[in-house]
Amino acid sequence: MPENILIWIQIAVAVLLTISILLQNRGAGLSASFGGDFGGYYTKRGMEKFLFRASVVLAAIFLGLAVANIYLGSR
Repeated sequence: MPENILIWIQIAVAVLLTISILLQNRGAGLSASFGGDFGGYYTKRGMEKFLFRASVVLAAIFLGLAVANIYLGSR
């Protein structure tokens, strides 16, 4: 029974992780060809910083849930 709950939580975390990664602005692609990216160093601020940190936290949670599912599934 706990395995099923962990699987559903892992699916929810995977969806949130995917959304947080897709919402991040890379500054790459065709816009960079037409002057959209200056190629310099800049710091993350505001929402970009939040999305980056959320992605790191969600990735760590996803990894922990994956290990827990492997451990509980092998018993």
